[in-house]
Amino acid sequence: MPDAFPEAARLVAEPIPGDNALALSVSELSGRLKRMVEGEFGHVRLRGEISGFKRVASGHCYLCLKDEDAVIDGVIWRTAAAGLAFRPEDGAEVIATGRLTTYPGRSKYQIVIERMELAGAGALMALLEKRKAQLAAEGLFDGARKRALPFLPRTIGVVTSPTGAVIRDILHRLGDRCPTHVLVWPVKVQGEGAAEEVAAALAGFGAMPAETRPDLVIVARGGGSIEDLWAFNEEAVVRAVAASPIPVISAVGHETDTTLCDHAADLRAPTPTAAAELAVPVLADLRLQLDTHAARIARCARRYQERGRERLDALARCLPTRDRLLGPQRQRADDWGQRLDRGLERRVGVARGGLERIAAVLRPALLDRRLERARARWRADARVLASLNPDAVLDRGYARVTTRDGATLIGAAAARAAGALTLRFRDSQAVDVTVEGRDAAAYARPRPARPRAAPAPGQPTLL
Repeated sequence: MPDAFPEAARLVAEPIPGDNALALSVSELSGRLKRMVEGEFGHVRLRGEISGFKRVASGHCYLCLKDEDAVIDGVIWRTAAAGLAFRPEDGAEVIATGRLTTYPGRSKYQIVIERMELAGAGALMALLEKRKAQLAAEGLFDGARKRALPFLPRTIGVVTSPTGAVIRDILHRLGDRCPTHVLVWPVKVQGEGAAEEVAAALAGFGAMPAETRPDLVIVARGGGSIEDLWAFNEEAVVRAVAASPIPVISAVGHETDTTLCDHAADLRAPTPTAAAELAVPVLADLRLQLDTHAARIARCARRYQERGRERLDALARCLPTRDRLLGPQRQRADDWGQRLDRGLERRVGVARGGLERIAAVLRPALLDRRLERARARWRADARVLASLNPDAVLDRGYARVTTRDGATLIGAAAARAAGALTLRFRDSQAVDVTVEGRDAAAYARPRPARPRAAPAPGQPTLL
């Protein structure tokens, strides 16, 4: 029967006549390589710069030794790591003594380090220290120029890779502590061009309008070797951080990683998560603090009110009562009221007596009689004067008109002819008057004779 699958038969491996080479498995080849490498390089001493050093939980240490052209992995088992005289750090140039071996699981060869000694500072570390001294001399790391972080920023800018775990850790921590608006500026955090992107992001945040510009900027990256973090040691990034008008928190690498960006920033955070914690306070703590202050204010106000009420009550007890204050005034008012009544009664009585006396004097009949007697006396005086000296006249300037009780009613010019002795007051009532003088002869004085004029009608004549 002919073969139904002639092409498939040709694909199956068949022994070649005259070829005695057996096919090796991958494990067999890896084992042979391992035995050959370990037999040929059972004891070596390597000089190189440490990079990517890390110690795992088991106590073993993993690192790389490199120079300008090549890199070899290395491992220090826990027992050998405990006997090291120093703590390995990235950038340190060392001389490692050990043996070469292979790791079949990854088809890699590595050196198992049994002893390690310092050979001097590595090239990268030397460059880093030189750049650090140069920038420090310019004052970029001066503590006086570092600014205080805002207490409660409204907006936080983050310069980091948008796809890494760093931005998720920051957002998660901000959400737990105090939810805040976050602006992310995506950049490369390692490799070629990473330093330029980070510097451009910092400048871009600073150039934003004041209304939308963040109050705080976080420059963050995860951990790594000194080569991975080298972008944050570049001079462009350091100068951009120092020139930023916004306060900057540097959160590059883990707690043991240090870059020049950390020295130029206003605050260094050991991790990106710690940067988020330093950026904002805990909202619950703020609310509790506000409630505590409000309660204290209320207690202080209530205590002040209570003490004021106590002082007021004490003062009120010291004050005299109303009856004690107003008692003398009330008694004095009663005395004055009684004295006023008596005074009014006495004044009315005096006024009534005076009125009665005046009424008695001004009775019409009595006045008429007194007036007639006054006229008769005046005529008698006039006759006596006429008999003594016919040319003498009565000097009316020395006469007075008085009432019987001696009160002067009208001045001296009132002494006139007999008919004029009847005087009148405003009420047109007749008044009984008498003409009195020192002596009848004293009123007469010689006067030249002159013809007498006829009396005017209605005028009295001397008798």
